[in-house]
Amino acid sequence: MALTSMSNTNQEPSKGRSSLPIPKSKRGFKGFFNEVGREMKKVSWPTRAETNRLTAVVLVVCAGLVVLFTALSVVFDMLVGLLTKGSP
Repeated sequence: MALTSMSNTNQEPSKGRSSLPIPKSKRGFKGFFNEVGREMKKVSWPTRAETNRLTAVVLVVCAGLVVLFTALSVVFDMLVGLLTKGSP
């Protein structure tokens, strides 16, 4: 079985003094933004309905945590008041 070249196809020879190839990630801002655009096309974006549903879930969980922490604050305030003053 013959071995093929192990070179990376994402690299091109540099045009400078060195004979080493320059990876695409080292090509400055233009290369970076081109790569970002390429990756953003691969993203699976949620539908509007899914976004609305997940937003509602986040808001409900946040509201529940507000209620829970408020209740805990009131309970601990009463306990500290009982321990420090003797009566509420």
